[in-house]
Amino acid sequence: SLACRAVYRWKGAVQHDEEHPLLIKTTADRYAELEAGIRGAHPYELPEIIAVPIERGLTAYLDWVAAETK
Repeated sequence: SLACRAVYRWKGAVQHDEEHPLLIKTTADRYAELEAGIRGAHPYELPEIIAVPIERGLTAYLDWVAAETK
């Protein structure tokens, strides 16, 4: 993954950290399990975990994601 420099305020202090953003594909049904896994392995007290809903996409690709995340 490509590292990036994150600058943010945490508990009253400005932090400068190297981070590695991830894009993880799953289904809405598997989100809770994925979030729990990330939280359990992540070193931050409050990791950035966000879900972006898919409104549309190539049907064959979305079918593949669903099949591969069962």
